[in-house]
Amino acid sequence: MLSFLKKKTDSDAVQAPAWHPNFRNYERLPDIKVVRTAFFVNGAPAFVAIVLAVYLGMREYELFSLNGQLVATQMQIDADRPASTQAVQQYRKFQEQEVRVKEVDAFLVSKALPSSLLQRFADTRPEDIALDQVDIRENGITLRGSIRGDTQEAYAQASSYIEILRNDAVLQESIEDVNAVSANPNPTTGRVSFEIFVRFKAPAAKK
Repeated sequence: MLSFLKKKTDSDAVQAPAWHPNFRNYERLPDIKVVRTAFFVNGAPAFVAIVLAVYLGMREYELFSLNGQLVATQMQIDADRPASTQAVQQYRKFQEQEVRVKEVDAFLVSKALPSSLLQRFADTRPEDIALDQVDIRENGITLRGSIRGDTQEAYAQASSYIEILRNDAVLQESIEDVNAVSANPNPTTGRVSFEIFVRFKAPAAKK
C-alpha cells in the first residue's frame, strides 16, 4: 500500500517513455514562415528583368530624343543653306577684290610718281641727247629720243646715259634695271634714234 503512495522522483519522470510515437513528416509540412524562401528565389530574376527593362527604356527614349534633335538640326541646316551659299560666294568675290586692291595699293606705294621720274631723266641726260617721247607702262617707262654726232659716238653716249640711269641714287629707289632696246641712225635727221626701257621694281608684298 505504501508503494502506491510513494512520490515519483525526477529521474523516474525523465526515463518514462513517450505515451505515443511521433509520425510527423517535416518535409511535407506546410511552410508557415512570413516571407517564403521561394519569394526570394523567384523575385530576384524578376527584379533583374525590371531593371533591364527600365534601362533599355531609358536608352530608347534617349535615342528617340537624339533622332528628333538631328531631324530638327538638319531642317535648320537645309533652311540656312541658300543664305550660307550666297554668303560664301560673296566672301570669295570679296577676297578676289581684296587681292586686286592690295596689288594696286602696293604698286602705287612702291612706284615713284611719273612726273618725278621724268624730271630725273631730264636732269641726268647728257647735252647731246634729246628725249622725244616717253611711254609709261605698268612695269616701266620707255624713253625714245635722238643723239647728235656720228653713229659710233652716238652709241657711246647712249651707253653712257644707260649707265647714268642705272647708277643714279634717286632712281635706284624705284627702278630695277635700264636696258637699251634699239639704236638706229636716222638719215632724215642725221642723228641716231634710240629706245631705252626703264623697268620698275616689283611691288613689295604686304604682310
